[in-house]
Amino acid sequence: MNAHSFTSDIAFTPTVKAIQARKGSRQSYARVEERGGWQADITPDLAAFIAMQTSVFLSTANGDGQPYVQHRGGPAGFLKVLDEKTIGFTDFSGNKQFITQGNLADNPQAFLFLIDYAHRQRIKIWGTARVVENDPDLIARLMPGDYRARPEQAILFTVSAWDANCPQHIPQRFEAADVAAVLGERDKRIERLEQEIAQLKGLQGAAAAEAPAR
Repeated sequence: MNAHSFTSDIAFTPTVKAIQARKGSRQSYARVEERGGWQADITPDLAAFIAMQTSVFLSTANGDGQPYVQHRGGPAGFLKVLDEKTIGFTDFSGNKQFITQGNLADNPQAFLFLIDYAHRQRIKIWGTARVVENDPDLIARLMPGDYRARPEQAILFTVSAWDANCPQHIPQRFEAADVAAVLGERDKRIERLEQEIAQLKGLQGAAAAEAPAR
């Protein structure tokens, strides 16, 4: 564990705090620090949010400090909370550049960025990460069921601090599967209504045929 006074110090360096002071936001963030700062453990609410995600961005930096961001995706649940400090996921076989793995070998500091466009929520998670190779038991624990991808290795992320952002400027977008489900329900309702209309027309026609002529 680092020697930060507050969990948010992982991001709010002295330079950052000086800029906050110059631009007028330091006082409000100081109040957050007085209340204990950001969360350092995975809460039930965060665990539930993580379990719903189908996409995550993993940021690392090499030994020279050059940053790199890699996208990882899978079915909901491919990100697994293993305990109150650890998130794990299968690293599926890809283009075999291994930039993230090389970066983590030189510099374990890492960052996860999760964004839910439908609900306009985003979570930032600071910590460290490591790649685990040749551990079939861990892969079996992390691999999503019935997902057609080849596991290369596993990545374990240890949480140091996390923060939830406001929804400002997040465009609202929806998963194709969710849209398809809603449209499917709409089409079923339309079909039921059309059947009811046809039945009513049939009843009206029958009633008209049975009515005595005047």
